[in-house]
Amino acid sequence: MTNALDKYRLLGRSGLRVSPMSLGTMTFGTDWGWGSDKEESRRIFDTYLERGGNFIDTASMYTNGTSERFIGEFAEGRRERLVIATKYTMNRRPDDPNAGGNHRKSMVQSVEASLRNLNTDYIDVLYLHAWDFTTPVEEIMRAMDDLVRAGKVLYVGISDAPAWQVARMQTIADLRGWSPLIALQIEYSLVERTVERDLIPMAAELGLGVIPWSPLASGVLTGKYTRADLDHSSEANPEGSRKNVAAANGSLHERALDIADVVKDVAAEIGVAPAQVALAWTLTNPAVTAPIIGARTLGQLESNLGALDVTFTDSQLETLNKASEVDLGFPHEFLQRPMTRGVVFGSTTLARG
Repeated sequence: MTNALDKYRLLGRSGLRVSPMSLGTMTFGTDWGWGSDKEESRRIFDTYLERGGNFIDTASMYTNGTSERFIGEFAEGRRERLVIATKYTMNRRPDDPNAGGNHRKSMVQSVEASLRNLNTDYIDVLYLHAWDFTTPVEEIMRAMDDLVRAGKVLYVGISDAPAWQVARMQTIADLRGWSPLIALQIEYSLVERTVERDLIPMAAELGLGVIPWSPLASGVLTGKYTRADLDHSSEANPEGSRKNVAAANGSLHERALDIADVVKDVAAEIGVAPAQVALAWTLTNPAVTAPIIGARTLGQLESNLGALDVTFTDSQLETLNKASEVDLGFPHEFLQRPMTRGVVFGSTTLARG
């Protein structure tokens, strides 16, 4: 476990150095009713940089563009030392069918808008934000490569997409000499571990650094919610309150609260905050490069950064894993059965790796 933001890691199969925690900025701006105002956002940003952090995460649609604009202003005079990642896909004009999606027109227009908002002439990492199930993968990868060749984007990544599509895209990029995907941003936490079935192994095999979003399960793993909060209306939007976000993300449910109780017990045993335990757990996975930490206050940021100092005993890690484990399903469990392995290997054994 690293214990400082300036203990940098390589992002995927690239030479790009990033901090072991990425500063999430969906909280920058009050446009959605629950974020940080400009003054507090600047304090959070400055403190993260002062601690050695360099990996900033945003998106074209976060707080209606306010997040990117704040970053552009805060980064003035120190842009070159930062790794700024943003995303395209989400619709920027609801009445325009081409203002969102994965296609080239949406990508180029979104990148140009992000460059203006960020007050920069290049984006360090551009993610496809969410799979649209309509755009050909060749169009996406070629358009991304064109942006890299034009110098407007340095590296590309992908978020929230099926593993088989990501693998297909990476293979096409490799065969055609296009810019490869170096980062995979996915939901990953003690509450959401189904990505361990295919997405995380795929990323490790194909050279994508895993960047977990919502490592605190929309705040559920901090212990802030109780069973009384289960009586909610899950509005499918991030506006109004953080509870709305947790409900809309599907993170606020009985099983999640059961896991949060175990996290609190382990935190009490170690003497740290539950959020620090949940964040530190994601870093125990060797495929993970940097979880995204989002904070609305400076105090929350400082507490979250404390996760870099947390270490677990084998017993504590086993407790967390057992409380949150998921079935890997077919074919993974079938292939690990003694009968199957016996048929494949006979009486011999094979040590993987």
